[in-house]
Amino acid sequence: MDLAGKTIIMSGGSRGIGEAIAVRAARDGANVALLAKTTEPHPRLPGTIYTAAEAIEGAGGQALPLVGDIRDDAFVESAVAQTVERFGGIDVVVNNASAIDLSRTEDLSMKKYDLMNDINARGTFLLSKTCIEHLKASDNPHVLTLSPPITLDPKWFSSATAYTIAKFGMSLVTLGLSEELREHGIAANSLWPRTAIDTAAVRNVVGAGLESHSRRPEIMADAAYVMITQPSREYTGRFEIDDDVLEAAGVTDFSIYLNGGREEDLALDFWVEPKGPHDPNLSLH
Repeated sequence: MDLAGKTIIMSGGSRGIGEAIAVRAARDGANVALLAKTTEPHPRLPGTIYTAAEAIEGAGGQALPLVGDIRDDAFVESAVAQTVERFGGIDVVVNNASAIDLSRTEDLSMKKYDLMNDINARGTFLLSKTCIEHLKASDNPHVLTLSPPITLDPKWFSSATAYTIAKFGMSLVTLGLSEELREHGIAANSLWPRTAIDTAAVRNVVGAGLESHSRRPEIMADAAYVMITQPSREYTGRFEIDDDVLEAAGVTDFSIYLNGGREEDLALDFWVEPKGPHDPNLSLH
C-alpha cells in the first residue's frame, strides 16, 4: 500500500519533521494540505509554508498551503473544506503543530501555558474532529499525532510540567479517537522519536550544540510513512517510537539517520527510556 493519490492534511509542516513527513508522502504522489502561519522566514527558523509546498511539489506531490492559526476554529473548518474541494477528500490527518517551553512551573507564564495547550492538545482535537466526516469516506483513513506514550512515572514530571501536560493532551486525543472511531475503521495513532531530532526548533529551545547528538528528521518521516500505510482497521491505538516502527519494517541500519555524530552519543528524547543496556544515557532532561 502506498500514498499515491491520497490526501494528507497536516498542521504545521513548514519545516522540520512535518515537512520531512510531507515530502516523504509526496514521493508517492500524495496531495498535502499544510495549515501553518509561517509566511516569512525567521532568522533562527528557516523555512516557510511556501518553501515546504515547493519541496512537496518537487518531490512529486501536490501541495495546498493554507495560511492560518490552528487555534482558530473558523480557519480550520475553512482549511478542511478547501482541502476537500481541491483534492476530493481526506485520507490522512497529521497533527504535527506543537509549541514548546521547558520552563519550570514557577517560571512559566499562564499565557505560555495557554499557548501550548491551545496549539498542542486543542489544535490536535480540533483538526481531527473537523476531518472525521471526510475520513469516514476514505478506504484507509488515518489520524497520526506526533506525541509521546503516556507515562505516570513521577521522574518525567520533575521539570517542564506544563509542556508535559500539553504533549500528553495530544496523546489522550489519540487514545480517545482510537476507540471512538474504531467502528468506522479510522486509525488513530501517535509517533514519537527515541532520540533528539535535529530541527531548528530543538536547537533554539533545547539548546545549540545538540546537532551531533541528534538524528535527522527523515527517521520520523520514514516511520510515519510506515504507520499511515498500514491497514487502518488493523492498526490503531498505538503509541510508537520511530526506530521500533522501522525495525519492525525491516530496517537494520540506522546510521543513515545520523546527523554527523555516533549512535552511542545520541540524546534520548523526552519521556523515552533506553532501548537496551548499551543505549546512550545522555538525555534532553
